Formats: sequence, structure tokens, C-alpha cells
Amino acid sequence: MDINQFLDQDQKKDLLRLLTAGSVDDGKSTLIGRLLFDSKKLYEDHLAALERDSKREGHAGEEIDYALLLDGLKAEREQGITIDVAYRYFSTNKRKFIIADTPGHEQYTRNMITGGSTANLAILLADARKGVITQTKRHTYIVSLLGIKHIVLAVNKMDLVDFRKEIFDKICDDYKEFTTQLDVPDITFIPVSALKGDNVVDISDKMPWYHGKSLLEFLETIHVSSDRNFEDLRYPVQYVTRPDLKYRGFASRIASGIITKGDEVMVLPSKQMAKIKSIDTFDGELEYAFPPQAVSITLDKEIDVSRGEMLVHPNNVPRIERHFEAMLVWMDEKPMDKYTQFYIKHTTNNTKARIDKIRFKVDVNTLEEYDTEGFELNNIGRAVITTVKPLFFDPYKKNHNTGSFILIDPVTNNTVAVGMILDKVSSEHFSRISLLQSEKIIRGESLISEIERQTRMKQKGVTIWFSGLHGSGKNELAYTLERRLFDIGATSILLDGKSVRSGINRELDFSPADRAEHLRRVAHMCKILNDQGIITICSFISPHEVIRDQIEEIIGKDKFLLVYLKADIDFARKNDKYSLYKMADEGKIKYMPGVDEVYEEPQKAKLLLNAEENAKNIEKILNLLNKMEIFLINS
Repeated sequence: MDINQFLDQDQKKDLLRLLTAGSVDDGKSTLIGRLLFDSKKLYEDHLAALERDSKREGHAGEEIDYALLLDGLKAEREQGITIDVAYRYFSTNKRKFIIADTPGHEQYTRNMITGGSTANLAILLADARKGVITQTKRHTYIVSLLGIKHIVLAVNKMDLVDFRKEIFDKICDDYKEFTTQLDVPDITFIPVSALKGDNVVDISDKMPWYHGKSLLEFLETIHVSSDRNFEDLRYPVQYVTRPDLKYRGFASRIASGIITKGDEVMVLPSKQMAKIKSIDTFDGELEYAFPPQAVSITLDKEIDVSRGEMLVHPNNVPRIERHFEAMLVWMDEKPMDKYTQFYIKHTTNNTKARIDKIRFKVDVNTLEEYDTEGFELNNIGRAVITTVKPLFFDPYKKNHNTGSFILIDPVTNNTVAVGMILDKVSSEHFSRISLLQSEKIIRGESLISEIERQTRMKQKGVTIWFSGLHGSGKNELAYTLERRLFDIGATSILLDGKSVRSGINRELDFSPADRAEHLRRVAHMCKILNDQGIITICSFISPHEVIRDQIEEIIGKDKFLLVYLKADIDFARKNDKYSLYKMADEGKIKYMPGVDEVYEEPQKAKLLLNAEENAKNIEKILNLLNKMEIFLINS
């Protein structure tokens, strides 16, 4: 066989992805190291380094410590444990393998989830001396959660129990009893001694009672290709290719199903129909394609299709929903904030999502379910998710690619959680109203509490009301405050005479009666906005004390912050940019405070500011707001 034939044959080999997991010191890394060593897949320099490191750092006495092949971190070698996920690639004449050696400690659950996310098979180790322990159950639960269909329970250290059959049988029976409550369709039991090599690559003569395959032979022959979903066509468009004016294709990796030239397909979400014109690859055109092939597809019609949309067969459509239930694994060191609106990445689709409700949290050691308000690092639980726009998904059990997603923190961009979709949630679930809620609706009260709004918006809803003569500089101060609040992340709305009188109050003039009605309406707007948690900034002359008292009564004393910008009439006239004082002097306008109407200085102002020191006044206002703890954010 020449080199080209060999490379071609190697390229066509099937690939098996597997993970290993087990309790501390069960021998995961040793087993994989022995697998590599006995299958003669190590280079001479690796062997020399392994022998040298075994003498210096090994934990196997005088023998070679095969775990050092995988335990790459200094901390792992010092403690003799696995912390990070170690990946190793090797191949035999029959198959190629990618092994993920995952840590067994509970605090590294997220590492195990990462390592097992693409695995076809899991090798779980049990110490023959200890049997099925809590960690074994936890790892089996996680493997079941990940939808891995094939488990090998490798009962290790059989040499330390004299290779006794009854011990192996007892462990097998205990494990079968436990897994009856989990969805694991295929379990194989193999007794091994990783350190000595028994039943790892070759069948051991020390266990004549075992009539199965060695671990390597089993891995070489197990059939996993049928685990892929070839029934449901799911083609999430990744990007549109336009190499020239004549070609417009949609490129992506096939998530599931088989696509054939001439197939009729439906585009989601538009539900437009077309036929497959061609299936193209770098090596040429195909008649059909299947997962996990990456191809470019052209259609017989000009249809608007973009990233995040999906091609499916019209008689086999996924769920198209905004609400669904999923199992979540919390990956972030920062605990969950239930008021955060996360980004969700699902296939090639991105949108925003929130966690509406947590059904329960799972104790991964006992598998018991508990009520919880939120998740912390390595927690696993069931939650209800709502997205801004619909996703095209299948239950994870049916289709791993379209049933999985990640949640991303909008501030840090950290992946905070991975999720496996269980199924859709009926919209009726969100329309059930309790008797208490019904009574609130009848009274016109919001179902969202003030505390909930404050927590979500990270601020208290208040009205900052600037009063002062025209020309005192209150508008400049109000607009500057709005800018500063925006810069620190606060949500505010500014109302002044120009904006309100040009719209909702356009029919009112400046007579005392109309001015009172004008300010009454503004006060009610402020109350509505404050009740929604929004800070309202108002800039109005509001010259009379009795009207200001009415405004305070409407808004609420605890939410009304009156700021008086004091200026004498000469300063106000010099600062008049609209020549209103001149027009009032000439009799062209009436009811001008400071000219033909009295301006009553506020006696109950929260803050008295000097108009001639406006450059310093903004900091005084912010200091007052901080002192009153208006912001629940870092300013």
C-alpha cells in the first residue's frame, strides 16, 4: 500500500468521540494512558519522557504512571487528579478516536459538561473496592443529561480484589438498579486493571469468567453512526455566499436529516417554498448530503434567506416557539440574576432571552430536586425560557444540534449557561392569573411590584422638578443632568415647557388657570413614569407655591424632589435667549413671572442652587441623588 492509499484509507475511518469520568483516583487518566501505550500509539520521545516523569512525579510506585500522559497541568500532577479537560487523539487500523478526560470533582461539573458536549460514548470508571458511589451516580446523571446513548462502566482495579467475579457482578447489579430511573439505552460492563493493562487492549487471562471484548476492541467496533438524526432535515443558514453575480448560495453545516437535489424545502420563519437546485462543496457538486457535512445550497427561486433562518422539509417542521422548558447547567462564577436579559445563541440564530421561572434545582449527588430562586456555578436545574423572537428547535432528546443553546451575559460576554431543550411551553402557561392578580387588575394596579422594577432597572423612580425664573438656566441644568444620568446607565425622561406645550398641552395658554392645568397634567405624567421606575426630569417655571404643593401631592412626597434655581431678575434678563422679557415689557405677551406676574420663591425645596454657579450645580444634584440612594448602580 503506497502513502496515498494509506492516507485515503485513514481519511475514510469513522471517528468516535468519547469522554471518561470517574471519582478521584479511580484511574481515568491511567486507563487512557494505558490505552495509548498498549496500542503502541506513542512516539519514542513521549515514552522516554513518560518514564522520566514517572520517576520524578508519578504516583504508581516503581511502575510507569500512565496518567501523566493526560494530566498536563502542574496542579494535576502535584495532586494526582484531573482538573481541566484533557483531549487526546489517536487512531487504530479500524477507527479514529478523540478522548476527553474530564474531572470528577463536583466543582468541575461545567468542565465535564464541556468535555461531553460532543461525545458519542462515555467511559465511567468505578473502583472495584468501592463499587457504585455517589460520584458514579452523578456522572451517570450528567451523561444522561447530555444525551449520550452509550455508556461503558469500566470496573477498574480488579487486581486489588483478586479479579473476583462476584465483586464485578455486584457492582453491575447496583449500577443497573440505579440507571433504571435514567434514560440510558446502552450500557456495557468491562472489568479492567488500568495499571496492569488487563482487558484494556488485550483480553486478560486472569479473568477467564469474562467473555466480553476488551475495552479497545469494544471501542473499535461499537456502532454509533445510527445515533445521528437522519430523519428531520434541519439546515440552519450560517451565511449567504456570493462569489459572483450568478451564484447565490446558503452555506452551513447540516444539523440533521438528509438533503437531496430536487427536494422541496420550506424556509423558516417566512414559510416560503422552493426546490434544491444544487448542493455544492469545495470538491464539487453532490446529489445528496447528510450530517455533519458542510455544504452550500442554491434554490430554484430568488427567496430572501439570511443567517439564523432554517431550511426544512415542509412535512417535517420543528417547533417554532418563544417559550420552552430546558435543563440548564450554570457555567458562570457570578450567580444568576433573574432580572438579566441574556443573549441566547441557538444554532446560527441569536436573540435575547430571559429566565422566567426555575422549576427546580437538581442535587447532582443525590438526584433530589429542590426549589431555588437562582443558579450558581455548576448548578443544574430545569427552567422556563422566553425569547424575544421565535426559535426553530426540537427537543434535545430528539435532536442535539437544534435542541441545545447557550446563554451569554450581555455585559461580560461570558457564557453563563448551557441548555438542553425539553419541549415547548404553552402560552396558556403564562396567561394563568391568580385571584390576587385578578383583583389588582380590576383596581388598575400593576402585577409588577415597585421592588421588582427597582431591581430590574437598578434605580428608584423619582421626579426632579426644576423651578426658577425664565433665564435662570434651569433648562441647561436639566438637559445636562439627563446626559449625566444616561452616561451612568440610569433611565430618565426629560419634560419641559417646549416639549409638552407642543403636544399634549398645545391648546393651553399661559393664563393662571391654563398654567395650573398644564402643570397638573405634567404631574400626572410624572407619576405614571415614576411608577414604571423611570426618573423624570422636569423644567418648568411653576411660579406659585400652591401649584407646587398640588404637584407634590399628585406625584407623592417621597418621589418629588423640588430643586430651586435662584436668580435675580437682572441675571434672568441677561440670560434670556428668547427675548421674552423684552416682549413682556412691550406688552406683546402676558402673564410673565417677574414682569406682570409674581414668582413665589419655593419654601420647601430639597435643594437651593445659585444660578450664577451653574457649573457646580450638577454635582450638587448628583450628590443629593446618591445620598437619597436613588441609584442602585455604581455611579
